[in-house]
Amino acid sequence: MIDLRLLREDPDRVRASQRARGEDVALVDALLSADERRRSSGVRFDELRAEQRALGKLIPKASGDEKAELLKQAGQLAADVKAADAERGAADTETQELALQLSNLVHPEVPVGGEEDFVTLETHGTIRDFGAEGFDPKDHLELGTILGAIDVERGAKVSGSRFYFLTGIGALLELALVNAAIAQATAAGFTPMLTPALVRPQSMAGTGFLGQAAQDVYHLDKDDLYLVGTSEVALAAYHMDEIIDADRLPLRYAGFSPCFRREAGSHGKDTRGIFRVHQFDKVEMFSYVDPADSQAEHQRLLEWEKQWLTSLELPFRVIDVASADLGSSAARKFDCEAWIPTQGKYRELTSTSDCTEYQSRRLSIRVRDGKQVKPLATLNGTLCAVPRTIVAILENHQQADGSVRVPEVLRPYLGGREILEPVAK
Repeated sequence: MIDLRLLREDPDRVRASQRARGEDVALVDALLSADERRRSSGVRFDELRAEQRALGKLIPKASGDEKAELLKQAGQLAADVKAADAERGAADTETQELALQLSNLVHPEVPVGGEEDFVTLETHGTIRDFGAEGFDPKDHLELGTILGAIDVERGAKVSGSRFYFLTGIGALLELALVNAAIAQATAAGFTPMLTPALVRPQSMAGTGFLGQAAQDVYHLDKDDLYLVGTSEVALAAYHMDEIIDADRLPLRYAGFSPCFRREAGSHGKDTRGIFRVHQFDKVEMFSYVDPADSQAEHQRLLEWEKQWLTSLELPFRVIDVASADLGSSAARKFDCEAWIPTQGKYRELTSTSDCTEYQSRRLSIRVRDGKQVKPLATLNGTLCAVPRTIVAILENHQQADGSVRVPEVLRPYLGGREILEPVAK
């Protein structure tokens, strides 16, 4: 959640942020009103309690009619205190509920607009001209079938649409990607983590995934647990309700986990192959830093993502995501989009978000710097979303006979293979 003091001091900034996101601006005024009631009812409660305590000191010293009158006043005060406490509690609850609905403040440099209003920051690599090479590129599913790497038919038979099997070299390719990604992250100073795939409601809500993203979340009603759509959730909640000494920052974790998404609202989109699926594995970077360092850390996470995609020899671009396309926790988000030859366009492969203090306030994670205790900043960055990365590798490194060249960075994790060969029919 945002700082309520900032809301009171500069409500127009918060209104502008909501407007840029395409979200409810009236929520700002509702929250301001609830916060005012919370503070005024708190003052009223404190005043009545002070009066009650003062009266309590007088009663033992009084006698006769005076004592009877004081006892009468005490009874009325007790009722007033109880009513003020209830009013204070209701106002506090309303304030908290409204505050949790408010998205993070959009960074002033974020382009304003919807999904197509991003700004391209840079482009890397060279897009292959398959026509000049003398053949038409196959899509990743056809290549995956030729290689004996992907089986979506049996995935659908076993689990339904948007599920799949990675078989043979496909399974080995996933393991190679995960190991190479973890190796890069570890070399950069991240602590590798294997994280839970099921989390409690407070963990999911604290990271902002029960707001606008709730429709994509799987919930186990009987256990009141959620399947994560990213290990960001577990990594953010890892230090929930903790105070971290400033000299420990930055804390950087690289989490590996299965991820689950309903893909609500994506009916008819990317139904072929494994680009948009309900279950996938991912390596996620996560940082805890001093708020003053969050923008610099955001650039560092982006550089690590660029390093990764460059090592995979993929053509890609970096975009500054527009305001209405940001997740509720993100103040700013950069996406790295790889070129997908058979789609003729760039598609998101990795992303990195600066969540500033938004998640730490919700999860009660603070930093102690001398005598000062304050919220810290959290950031996340996808290093390798496995299925989409496999899509990009197969399509960009394919050869005319259906084989696929292996990027050098992955060869040590694939037994030295330089080529993924078609399987015999």
